[in-house]
Amino acid sequence: MGGLEGRSAVVTGASRGIGLATARALADAGARVVMLARGADALRERAAEIGASAVDLPCDVADQTAIVRAAQHILTELGGAPDILVNNAGLFMLGKIDAISQADFTASVEVNLIAPFVLVRAFLPAMRERGSGHLITVGSIADRQIFPENAAYAASKFGVRALHEVVRAELRGTGIRATLVSPGPTDTPLWDPMHARADLAPRTAMLSAEATADAIMYAVTRPATVNVDELRLTRS
Repeated sequence: MGGLEGRSAVVTGASRGIGLATARALADAGARVVMLARGADALRERAAEIGASAVDLPCDVADQTAIVRAAQHILTELGGAPDILVNNAGLFMLGKIDAISQADFTASVEVNLIAPFVLVRAFLPAMRERGSGHLITVGSIADRQIFPENAAYAASKFGVRALHEVVRAELRGTGIRATLVSPGPTDTPLWDPMHARADLAPRTAMLSAEATADAIMYAVTRPATVNVDELRLTRS
């Protein structure tokens, strides 16, 4: 897939899973991609695999100060706001409401909801001045549907869906597009800590990370006059 030559993108959670698949797809389409993730070594290796169009930028999105610092670096590196921002980084943990710790609940909200808010705020002024940009939010089936042991994740994903809807309403007509991509269960390393749980769906029955990346690519390659408001994905 081509069509993104000369454009730039930022992808969070880009060292694995959906983020990595999306970074690869964007680079294959001709975009210059700044990849953010917490693990510097893994991120550097994945960016090197993609090639010269990928830039690795270690950043823990649970740290708001680190996000702001990374955003300033990106604005300088790219000479302005990216054409595409993919807020993908996510924290997923299971636990009954009376068992999950306050710290874990807070961490989920920091990564899944506050980090996207901080990044949108960091790049939006320059996007407004330019009159273009595309804000991609990776949601989840859990941004509309409740599951047991899912209090922290569902609360943060319901919140980020609401954030997307407000952003879309505020930006309509500005030239800046906003898309929510909400996949069902996806075979990514987020499930690794729960490998022993027999009550969860087998990973072979889940979506692939590439399927979500393909949905993101569909949204960002539509004509500038078309906004894909929301895409919801399930395994067929």
